Amino acid sequence: MQFPLELRFKVPAISPQIRVQDAAGQLLYYVKQKAFKLREAITIFADEAQTSPRFRIAADRILDVSASYHIEDQHGRPIGTVRRRGMRSLWKAHYEIDRDGTRALEIQEENPWLKVVDGLIGEIPVVGLLTGYFLHPAYIVSSAASSDGVLRVEKRPALFEGRYRIERLAPTDDATTELALLGILMMVLLERNRG
Repeated sequence: MQFPLELRFKVPAISPQIRVQDAAGQLLYYVKQKAFKLREAITIFADEAQTSPRFRIAADRILDVSASYHIEDQHGRPIGTVRRRGMRSLWKAHYEIDRDGTRALEIQEENPWLKVVDGLIGEIPVVGLLTGYFLHPAYIVSSAASSDGVLRVEKRPALFEGRYRIERLAPTDDATTELALLGILMMVLLERNRG
C-alpha cells in the first residue's frame, strides 16, 4: 500500500459509494452504503463489481449517537470495533478503535471550529454550496498506547464530491494500518454530513 491514499465519494448521492485508492491508483477498498437503513451496516469490497467482499462493519444498535460498529473479515472473524464518543463527539469528532477489547487507536478532529463555521455558512443560500471547497476538516489517527499520530486524514477541495487525503505520519504494522483505514471509512460515513 503506497501512501498517500485518496478517498472519494459523491456528495449528492442517496447511497454513497466510496473508493479508496493508493498513490499508484490501485483500488484498495470500494464501499456502497445501502440507503434508508435504520441500522448501519456496510460491506467493503476489493473491487467495484462487488464480487470480492473483504470486510463487514455493522452497528450494534439502531440510530444511536454512541453506537459501536463491529468490524469482521470476510469469514465473519472479529477484527475490531469503532465507537463514537457520544456527547464528546458533538463538539469535536472523537472515535475509538478497539482490537480484542482493548483500545488500539483514536481518531480526533484537529480543529472543531471548522465544523461550527461550516454549519453557519452552510445555511446561507448559494454560499452554503461552496463550503465543501473552502472548509477542510482534518483528523488525526493516533495510537492509544503512545498517543502519537500514525495517520492524518484531511478533506480536500471539491464541489460535488467528498475527497480526503490520508497520509502516513509514522510506520505501523499492516494489521494496525488496515484497522485504522477501516475506522476512517466508518468515520467518514458518519461525519460526511458535517462538511
